[in-house]
Amino acid sequence: METRELRYFVAVAEELHFGRAARRLGIAQPPLSRAIAGLERRLDAALLERGGRGIALTGAGAVLLREARAALDAVEAAERRTRRAALAAAGRPALVLAAKAGASSELLAKLLAAYAAEPDAVAVDVVLCGPGEQAPVLRDGRADVALLHRPFDDTAGFDTEDLHTEGQVAVLPAGHPLSTRPHLLLAEVTGLPDLPLPRWPRPDGTFPHGPGPQVRDHTQLFQLIALGRACAVVPEAGRVGLGDDLTAVPVLDAPRVTTVIAWPPHSRSTAVAALVRAATAR
Repeated sequence: METRELRYFVAVAEELHFGRAARRLGIAQPPLSRAIAGLERRLDAALLERGGRGIALTGAGAVLLREARAALDAVEAAERRTRRAALAAAGRPALVLAAKAGASSELLAKLLAAYAAEPDAVAVDVVLCGPGEQAPVLRDGRADVALLHRPFDDTAGFDTEDLHTEGQVAVLPAGHPLSTRPHLLLAEVTGLPDLPLPRWPRPDGTFPHGPGPQVRDHTQLFQLIALGRACAVVPEAGRVGLGDDLTAVPVLDAPRVTTVIAWPPHSRSTAVAALVRAATAR
């Protein structure tokens, strides 16, 4: 299969409409339909169910969609990492590190300082991501290494080293009746009718249904909490820098969060290896 065919199929599978997929790809619909039909013939498998009400993925089509996305990510990653390797060979080496904006700030600062002290350290470009974006950025080659947070981030397929494990706290408006408690249980926080939990975007950019406000970053979140419109459960490190209008209370039964440093298992970058050594030697 060619990458062109995979891109065509992914567009159709995601849009579930040949016309919209063709517009997205910038091509006419007839060659797109022929390409998908040819792909089905060569695979000897029906990938789409075509009916009067539209199209749907078959079981085989769902498998190809998953595998095609992974394959296209791998191709993009190869292109990006090859370009960075060429820059390194030309005397302009650099690492790209992805981290979640507003999370693990102190740990990240210490990591970068420790690595900068290494004799062969190269420049590190830090990409600050929204919730859940670090893993995709690492998979498709936009980053060489990332800070991920179990159990929230998907670490499957990466090599990882644990850096730090911490509990979680409930962030509440100062003055709320629960803000003076020494600790809380998760059910007490998730059941507050006046302070719903926020809704973070899914990987496709849509938001889950629910009563809580839609948020995209911690700045938005903390401002909404201060206004009495939401509450949140975040890792303990999230209490650093909270204003006087917010209070953090430990949540005893919330799952503990482990920050890990992750990198592709096939990486042979000496700079990545040195960064990982610096991170784990703290």
